[in-house]
Amino acid sequence: MTGDTYVNNMKRKAIFLDRDGTVSREIGYMTDIKRLQLLPRSAEAVGAINRSGFLAILATNQSGVARGLFPARSVHLAHARLRSLLARKGAFLDSVYFCPHHPREGRPPFRMHCQCRKPHPGMLLRAAREHRLDLKECYMVGDSVKDMEMARRAGATPVMVLTGYGRGERERLAESRNSRPAQIAGDLMEAITWILSRHGNPER
Repeated sequence: MTGDTYVNNMKRKAIFLDRDGTVSREIGYMTDIKRLQLLPRSAEAVGAINRSGFLAILATNQSGVARGLFPARSVHLAHARLRSLLARKGAFLDSVYFCPHHPREGRPPFRMHCQCRKPHPGMLLRAAREHRLDLKECYMVGDSVKDMEMARRAGATPVMVLTGYGRGERERLAESRNSRPAQIAGDLMEAITWILSRHGNPER
């Protein structure tokens, strides 16, 4: 096996991030992309991921598409704005995945029982295929029980933040043994600091 072949076959690792309530402010359905604003310290947290060797990958449910509240194009525009806001502080996302589906609301093709809507692990599994990830070495950071359960189903390590719906969702953790996080953090920066410290790369 040559050195080049070894490098090409190496598995990578990522930190998956929920969007609303984790990276950006939770405002309900994003019907106006101008309302999308970063949470304090979230750009700094994504920047820390960028410097760490982990990929920074967004994974978010956007059932507003299925519900007819906004078109899929609006989600792409919102993510373009998110990338722009991060770039102003020197941070970036390596990839973005979103689920536009809902099992009961709207019309096909968006009304469907899919495998990408959280807590199903489809977005993480797709990212693993496309980015050659070892999900056992990956993390999922989010503010909901669904985020935690998705991580567990995919084999990644779940980390909960208390921003967004986090404080309310924390009370639900006792109801689901499969959704308990490995760590609960005050915000995204605290979560990323904890993750990187486990890998000998603490953010200072």
